[in-house]
Amino acid sequence: MQTASTNICERMGRSQELSEFISGTVIGCHLCNKSIRDISWLLNIPRSTVSGIITKWKPLGTTATQPPSDRGQYMLKCTVRRSHQLKT
Repeated sequence: MQTASTNICERMGRSQELSEFISGTVIGCHLCNKSIRDISWLLNIPRSTVSGIITKWKPLGTTATQPPSDRGQYMLKCTVRRSHQLKT
């Protein structure tokens, strides 16, 4: 039986990130061939969170937060360029 103090989801709001220790523990369990379901049960975190950590780790090799992409700036430049071409 789990208490509220051991459930990480109740202590952590949606906007907060997991600690590097927990992310590393998830990756360590994954490398030891534990299933997502087993990892979720062992660490008492949602399966979707475990899956997200593993999915993020596979291509990047890290669980650290990455800087935002410049897609917004790129799209703004394209929109301005298109509107300028339409006026001329």
